[in-house]
Amino acid sequence: MVCDRCIYVLLQEFLKLDIEVTDIRLGEVTLNDNKKIPIDEKAIKEMLDNNGFELLYNKDQKTIEKIKTIVISSIQARIDTGESTKLSALISKELHRDYDSLSSLFSSLEGSTLEQFIISKKIEKIKEFLVYSDLSLSEIAYALGYSSSAYLSSQLKKHTGFTPSHYQKIRQDKIELINRSANNK
Repeated sequence: MVCDRCIYVLLQEFLKLDIEVTDIRLGEVTLNDNKKIPIDEKAIKEMLDNNGFELLYNKDQKTIEKIKTIVISSIQARIDTGESTKLSALISKELHRDYDSLSSLFSSLEGSTLEQFIISKKIEKIKEFLVYSDLSLSEIAYALGYSSSAYLSSQLKKHTGFTPSHYQKIRQDKIELINRSANNK
């Protein structure tokens, strides 16, 4: 049973966020998704925290978040140490579950494959390196575990539509802007 005061507070707070609630039960709020607008989970979490409630995820969502954390940490560890880690084995080991079942769970809840998520995180790092560092393409490929800079380039082009030189040009433009700004002082 949920107290009437809790229900009232939650209804009012969701209304302030312009989110329509269809049902409230112990530990569960059902939202009306007829508006088809994206839900701002951060705003909901903040609202709940401010009112003494907590946003809870189901077990599968927690597993997905753990997978994402492992992937991101592993990519960063590869960059930091240069040591290669087989992500499928690491994810399986950390979560004590079969990789295939974790991959299927990820796909069913995220709408894209785990492999696509891993690639997207690597692509983010590639773009970051190209724009904010002076590492060569070969050095970036090595840091992220790519077999060659050519393969890295083709994957970047495939997933972003842009070549590495596009991102290197962004870096160069930023440097020129900084230099011009410094010279004008």
